[in-house]
Amino acid sequence: MSDVHPAPINHSRLVGKLLLMVATATAFAFALVPLYNVLCEATGFNGKTSGKGVIRDGFAAGGLQAANTPASAVDTGRTIRVEFTGTVMPGLPWDMRPLTVAMDIHPGELQQVSYLVRNTSDRPVTGQAVPSVTPGLAAQHFDKIECFCFEQQTLAPGEAREMPLAFIVKNEVDRDIAHITLSYAFFSIDGQRQTLTSRGEAR
Repeated sequence: MSDVHPAPINHSRLVGKLLLMVATATAFAFALVPLYNVLCEATGFNGKTSGKGVIRDGFAAGGLQAANTPASAVDTGRTIRVEFTGTVMPGLPWDMRPLTVAMDIHPGELQQVSYLVRNTSDRPVTGQAVPSVTPGLAAQHFDKIECFCFEQQTLAPGEAREMPLAFIVKNEVDRDIAHITLSYAFFSIDGQRQTLTSRGEAR
């Protein structure tokens, strides 16, 4: 009886498939933030908040003034609990935390809070914050007037910075909603640039 040997494994094909998987994963990571923005803007998925709101009369760089919105626009008969959280994604050497963990607000009131962000590395680093609101039904009524998420943020080595957020939960928010959570995920822009550069040099 002749010995039957298994067919030799085509290692080059296997390596090629693995390299393709790595390249696909890298491309996906690079496109994660813009894809997230496009999807959420179009569908409201995951409570993505809208872009820049209209600057209201009474909001100034120094803080909130007493008459921040017309009295008729504030629903003093309702109170909504708003909580603030933050996450730093892998690859970004920052610490991040809200200086106000939670607050009770009336729909229509202009409010201001801040996040404290610190660069823990020995080099300048640029990050981009992506906001998300839960429940998702409240996202379209969470109007950001001023937000550090509107632009990329660059911190010097060891720099700590308070990043302000001014917002209004509009009166149109569902009356059954009594609790809203605003979350920020900070992504590394430098990591995305390095990925793009590496891909360009490999061509």
